[in-house]
Amino acid sequence: MISCKEVSRLVSVSLDRPLALRERFWLRLHLWRCRSCGNFAEQMTAMRAAMRRLASGPDDPPGR
Repeated sequence: MISCKEVSRLVSVSLDRPLALRERFWLRLHLWRCRSCGNFAEQMTAMRAAMRRLASGPDDPPGR
């Protein structure tokens, strides 16, 4: 099984590119067993989504 440190690296990498089959397997297995890393992965995914929303600009510009 991979370490929590390796999981944090893979979670970050997975936000930028697809993981190899082996990487996905070990990451999913670890996330299934480790609540802390699962929370980290959820937080990173949520933060990435929030950053994309911010980068796209406001939904309704002020004064409209």
